[in-house]
Amino acid sequence: MFGDKSVRGDVREGMTLISEEAFFHGSLVAKGSLRVEGGFEGDISDAVDVEIGAKGRVVGNLASETLVIAGEVVGDIVASRSVEILSSGRVIGDVRTPKLKVDEGAFFDGSCAMGSGEDRPRRRRARAETDAAQPADTLS
Repeated sequence: MFGDKSVRGDVREGMTLISEEAFFHGSLVAKGSLRVEGGFEGDISDAVDVEIGAKGRVVGNLASETLVIAGEVVGDIVASRSVEILSSGRVIGDVRTPKLKVDEGAFFDGSCAMGSGEDRPRRRRARAETDAAQPADTLS
């Protein structure tokens, strides 16, 4: 993403940019690509490709198809395709994605759930049924 040759300056055609000098507070529904080089406080949803630049900082929950983090994200992440935390990236929060790449030197403090997402409710339901079948004094 960051090395894409179709980049014109800092912004690809059709990409929303929150520049290094900008600070955004609120919720953003990004129907396309988004690049955060500045500060963002709030939730980001419906994005296709999201890039958090080296000086970018997001405090809030983030939902996209793909996410590449060179800066910092404090909040929960849901990505339907992939999450990549680059060596300069920091994530504090839970990640749910089928594909996670964490470069050497990156910081990740949270939990990760991987898979298609379709099997998770069945596993949770099966575990609940197993727990319900056990006598109350053996539950932990």
